[in-house]
Amino acid sequence: MMSLPFYQKLHQHYDRSYRNKDLRTTMSQYQQEKRSSAIYTHGSTAYSSRSSAAHRQESEAFSQASTTSYQQQASRASELALLSSVSQKAASAYDYGYSRGRTDSSLMLEDYSSKLSPQIKRARKGLLSGEEKENLPSDYMVPIFSGRQVHVSGITDTEEERIKEAAAYIAKRKLLASEEGITAAKQSTVSKQSTSTLHQEEAFEKKSRKVAIREKAEHLALRKTLEETEAYHRKLNEDNLLHAPEFVIKPRSHTVWEKENVKLHCSVAGWPEPRVTWYKNQVPINVHANPGKYIIESRYGMHTLEINACDFEDTAQYRASAMNVKGELSAYASVVVKRYKGEFDETRFHAGASTLPLSFAVTPYGYASKFEIHFDDKFDVSFGREGETMSLGCRVVITPDIKHFQPEVQWYRNGAPVSPSKWVQTHWSGDRATLTFSHLNKEDEGLYTIRVRMGDYYEQYSAYVFVRDADAEIEGAPASPLDVVCLDANKDYIIISWKQPAVDGGSPILGYFIDKCEVGTNNWSQCNDTPVKFARFPVTGLIEGRSYIFRVRAVNKNGIGLPSRVSEPVAALDPAEKARLRSRPSAPWTGQIIVTEEEPTEGIVPGPPTDLSVIEATQSYVVLSWKPPKQRGHEGILYFIEKCDAGAENWQRVNTELPVKSPRFALFDLAEGKSYQFRVRCSNSAGVGEPSEATEVTVVGDKLDIPKAPSNIIPSRNTDTSVVVTWEESKDAKELVGYYIESSVVGSGKWEPCNNNPVKGTRFTCHGLTTGQSYIFRVRAVNAAGLSEYSQDSEAIEVKAAIAAPSPPCDITCLESFRDSMVLGWKQPDKTGGAEITGYYVNYREVIDGVPGRWREANIKAISDEAYKISNLKENMVYQFQVAAMNIAGLGEPSAVSASFKCEEWTIAVPGPPHSLKYSEVRNTSLVLQWKPPIHSGRTPVTGYFVDMKEANAKEDHWRGLNEAALKNTYLKVQGLKEGVSYVFRVRAINQAGVGKPSDLAGPVVAETRPGTKEVVVSVDDDGIISLNFECDQMAPNSEFTWSKDYVPTEDSPRLEVESKGNKTKMTFKDLGVEDLGIYSCDVTETDGIAASYLIDEEELKRLLALSQEHKFPTVPIKSELAVEILEKGQVRFWMQAEKLSGNAKVNFIFNDKEIFEGPKYKMHIDRNTGMIEMFMEKLQDEDEGTYTFQVQDGRATGHSTLVLIGDVYKKLQKEAEFQRQEWIRKQGPHFAEYLSWEVTGECNVLLKCKVANIKKETHIVWYKDEREISVDEKHDFKDGICTLLITEFSKKDAGIYEVILKDDRGKDKSRLKLVDEAFKELMTEVCKTIALSATDLKIQSTAEGIRLYSFVTYYVDDLKVNWSHNGAAIKYTDRVKSGVTGEQIWLQINEPTPNDKGKYVMELFDGKTGHQKMVDLSGQAYEEAFAEFQRLKQAAIAEKNRARVVGGLPDVVTIQEGKALNLTCIVWGDPTPEVSWLKNEKLLASDEHCNLRFEAGKTAYFTISGVRTSDSGRYGLVVKNKYGSETSDFTVSVFIPEEEARQGVEEPPKGHKDNKKSP
Repeated sequence: MMSLPFYQKLHQHYDRSYRNKDLRTTMSQYQQEKRSSAIYTHGSTAYSSRSSAAHRQESEAFSQASTTSYQQQASRASELALLSSVSQKAASAYDYGYSRGRTDSSLMLEDYSSKLSPQIKRARKGLLSGEEKENLPSDYMVPIFSGRQVHVSGITDTEEERIKEAAAYIAKRKLLASEEGITAAKQSTVSKQSTSTLHQEEAFEKKSRKVAIREKAEHLALRKTLEETEAYHRKLNEDNLLHAPEFVIKPRSHTVWEKENVKLHCSVAGWPEPRVTWYKNQVPINVHANPGKYIIESRYGMHTLEINACDFEDTAQYRASAMNVKGELSAYASVVVKRYKGEFDETRFHAGASTLPLSFAVTPYGYASKFEIHFDDKFDVSFGREGETMSLGCRVVITPDIKHFQPEVQWYRNGAPVSPSKWVQTHWSGDRATLTFSHLNKEDEGLYTIRVRMGDYYEQYSAYVFVRDADAEIEGAPASPLDVVCLDANKDYIIISWKQPAVDGGSPILGYFIDKCEVGTNNWSQCNDTPVKFARFPVTGLIEGRSYIFRVRAVNKNGIGLPSRVSEPVAALDPAEKARLRSRPSAPWTGQIIVTEEEPTEGIVPGPPTDLSVIEATQSYVVLSWKPPKQRGHEGILYFIEKCDAGAENWQRVNTELPVKSPRFALFDLAEGKSYQFRVRCSNSAGVGEPSEATEVTVVGDKLDIPKAPSNIIPSRNTDTSVVVTWEESKDAKELVGYYIESSVVGSGKWEPCNNNPVKGTRFTCHGLTTGQSYIFRVRAVNAAGLSEYSQDSEAIEVKAAIAAPSPPCDITCLESFRDSMVLGWKQPDKTGGAEITGYYVNYREVIDGVPGRWREANIKAISDEAYKISNLKENMVYQFQVAAMNIAGLGEPSAVSASFKCEEWTIAVPGPPHSLKYSEVRNTSLVLQWKPPIHSGRTPVTGYFVDMKEANAKEDHWRGLNEAALKNTYLKVQGLKEGVSYVFRVRAINQAGVGKPSDLAGPVVAETRPGTKEVVVSVDDDGIISLNFECDQMAPNSEFTWSKDYVPTEDSPRLEVESKGNKTKMTFKDLGVEDLGIYSCDVTETDGIAASYLIDEEELKRLLALSQEHKFPTVPIKSELAVEILEKGQVRFWMQAEKLSGNAKVNFIFNDKEIFEGPKYKMHIDRNTGMIEMFMEKLQDEDEGTYTFQVQDGRATGHSTLVLIGDVYKKLQKEAEFQRQEWIRKQGPHFAEYLSWEVTGECNVLLKCKVANIKKETHIVWYKDEREISVDEKHDFKDGICTLLITEFSKKDAGIYEVILKDDRGKDKSRLKLVDEAFKELMTEVCKTIALSATDLKIQSTAEGIRLYSFVTYYVDDLKVNWSHNGAAIKYTDRVKSGVTGEQIWLQINEPTPNDKGKYVMELFDGKTGHQKMVDLSGQAYEEAFAEFQRLKQAAIAEKNRARVVGGLPDVVTIQEGKALNLTCIVWGDPTPEVSWLKNEKLLASDEHCNLRFEAGKTAYFTISGVRTSDSGRYGLVVKNKYGSETSDFTVSVFIPEEEARQGVEEPPKGHKDNKKSP
């Protein structure tokens, strides 16, 4: 059966023709079946009606959703069409009830039920009786359906019935007209005279009260049936409501005594409302066949079967079957009726096994028949492989065999009917049903059921079919996906979904490839270039109107696997456009559908689409959906989709080339993890309309998470080739597809899939296992996002049959003896065979003179207790006995023959031994011992019990009593045991005559807590309901929980309610009080004494009641109190977060004690998933100062949080909001993402930098210092968004205020940096630090004056402090020891060093915060070498100092006129006084009259020529010499004659370079 895809369920723009033919046919049959037996069948939900008040509420809710005119037209059409048939059926129903003494309308009203939703609007008052008003649910009404109302032409379909309806309508119209006349007459009496009034009242009184009541009931029945039929057909129009039956509450098994009443309850959900039928041993229960025996009720969704005065024949398995058009589901419960001891009906025991009652069915020939249906040659669990053929079949035997009356045979897979197709065919030969698979696929795997129906009775048989994967073409490639279906189809794309395979080929699946093929061709094309991991994908690029089929292939690192089975054909056509398109027959070979649109009328520009939303977002695509605009004209419209990054307004059109024709669209090529917004425009020939409202911000990524791994994997035995595996479902899993189960032989390390089609539920039977082999199991969950991690491996389990016949009972004893009867007791078998013991059979024989006779049966019917009274024995005869136990596997071996007992009257005064001792709740230091009272109580009643204990290996004299005073109870909690020690126990009863014989031993039992033992836990839920909870992880398949109070079973206690599911059980107190004080214990049957208990004393009672009171009036837990924050654009966000919120949570927003609502000023948002509550304001104004409160109500829980924004707090917030708003405005143009800051480079330069954003080529940047522009040689490059200004050798002169301005045509932004005062000091500290770090290691240099220690830095500034120390002590600077800086050199000069100057020298460079040190060791060889070099340089300096030299006075060139006197004076220095000589043209010059040469006072030399001649021209030199060296100073003398100079134009000789020659 087909329902609308989940994408299409979100929209209403589709017509009813979208339903497929099978669905419409099935629904039609279901409606006819429902109409044919609606009155006769009693207690069925689908056939029951609702109360008239509920229907009036439903009708009124529907009317409110429609216009007034539409309501009137629909109402008139419905009443005229339905009135006749409804009246006739209502009248017949009334007569049926009235003839049985019912004067009210209970027959029609008592079983009406309805599933209602919370009431939104108050319903108008209706005509209701007091009983009806009490039965109405409070605050509920029928949900409003937005689909079109279906006008019903009549309840019946045949023409003959419609003629009868017309005749009935005329009669009922007269009846109603007469009633209206009476009512009108009564109302008109107010305005008439008193005589007329009296006359009218008398006429009214003459009308029979009986007739008036009858007419009123008929009128109510007519209106009620009309409203019900309208509501029913409206719901049938809502395809998206259809879902299969589901049991919300399943019936619970009961064990009752004879003549008691028992009720089975269940609650079922589903739409259409499921029809619930009760069966006893697979036979429908007919309440009319046994009047008063069964009562079937259906009220407000709760279905009840009550069995009155139960007798033994009522022991059976009862089934509640819920069925609607979506399928059938059953729930089972067993009823066991027990008899009181000693009361037996012998006739029943000897009558043999009673046969089950047969169903009565009406054949087409008009007579009732009994049918028995049996299956022979049945198909078993089957295994196949993909591509193979398989056939399932069985022979059907039906008695009696009626010719020409064939049964209805239907096959089901996993509860859904199997329809014949190209993959599967069904066949019925008259006595054999066959289901044949022509080509097996993994989709065919599942539980197959054959159901054979004859009339109202049917039988069914089920077995599982497993389909293994076909062999891979590429080794290691994954298996093929399965269940490829179309989720949504329209003109522009088709969304395909599939299920992931169980086998990945040994490596993870990387993704899937989707292939498409046009129907009628064999051309397959791949739809996606890269594998998609999500199991849903929208296929685009389709041709409108053409049909396609699809397949999917999985890929891993080894290669691409086999393709899946192809999907059903689907047309690329929008269902919403079908009513506006005209089709012609499709081409026979292409499957193309040729469509033409209606002729357009005058163009109207379409309005904006509405309800735009993102309905799915994955890593690969995003799907948008919207509703067409109301203003669209008569021609078709196209859609254009636009997107923009979140927070931006730069909208881009997505589909520029191909406009969209459908109101849904899939977008690809979006950046994963990026946020987007979307909007849609409409267009037609008249133009492009306005855009829709933008969607909320959507983050591209998978919204659906991969499910978590299942947990608590528990295998349990089933058969010798199968194991039942159960698990706990994955937590917080969404859209779960199912589970894959794998098995592995212990130690093999190889895992094999147990199923290839995901199974739902938490239980699966794994077949095909090897008998005697041990297996482990694991489970993984799967949804569209992928497969979960594997669960933890289960415990190993050996494959063998789960149940067997029990072992023999033991220790048969005589508990009491009379003259003609004896009471036997025994212990249950050590091995129950894996199933509960269902009863015992006792045999006895006479022993005469030691010779035993033949065995006789003591009981025909199995007895459930471990004690039995055998009657009709012979007095003083000796008897022997044996007992055999039975379970569902069969009767076990009988016990060993008991000792011989003599049947005689006991005269013992003391009581007999207690029996049936058992222990439970075994812990390390304690256990609980229970027993049953003795059968023989002695002469007086039993008054108490004594319990004895000893270690199992101790002697008999080591028994010790555990209680000094006699116990009144039949249980005792034994304390003070030693861990690991084995004990045995016995019990003795006491009465007034004394203490009786001890019981048989209980034990041995070892005092130890078993691994995994859990205790009973008390809990109080949100409604204050107190419950005790217990969980057991070691249950057998047939184990059950048994609750007791003070170790007495609590079955059917009116104060308690027990609910068990899986391995968990819960006992709920309906009204916990003083009468509930006691010990509550829970035992697990079919286990080795697993049990736990919980004590509720007075103190615990007070605690639980206080906790319950606290939960009854809960508060909403607040995770974060109300807070406020400023957003990017200066918006103000008020928010608080609750721990959790349900879907019904409501929030009231209060400002200054007045509620505020959504509007232009306030925007509210509530995220119930995260509990986040938000309110947004665009801007804070002065009138917004005050107190803000969020009030939360979630069901009964309430909570609130308040934020006070007054005074300075509000002003600060307002200022911050305005700042953020201005910041946002600033960032619309070029702006600084990071403001101006400084950085010291490794070269000790200062770099001013800032980061800019939103710039373009025309953007300029200008630097300023102290409001003066700084010239920058290079143009800034904004590639990296960083702008810099480099200041080399930064110093105090560079202090100031720096500013940078960024501007273009969009605006400008500036950033300032103050490098003055403290800011300058901080920068200089960093500069000094960098300079200090650049310092080189200290080096030693010898000079003529002494030894110099020095280091180089990048450059030096005065802010860098230099300190020197010698051997740890600061150096005191003197004329001999000096410190200084020369350029980039920092030095320490030690003049005339002495041995005391040896040692370690440290130079510390202090940057203002930290000192940086450099050290050198001036001692040893380093000192000796430096000192020797100093001595050498010192002597060289002395020689240089005392060397003979010309200090000055001589010119380089002398030009003199002939005849003039030349006088030159020169200063000479030297120690000792140097010798002086003169040279001319490199020849020694002697003093004479013409040239006078003198040397006076050892320092002055004179050169005099009295009258120069031309011959005096030449190069002269002064030579000075002493022992340290010599030096020569040269000069040139040029003598000229004036006349010759003028005549010859002799040029002045160029100036020469003075040459001082020196020599040692």
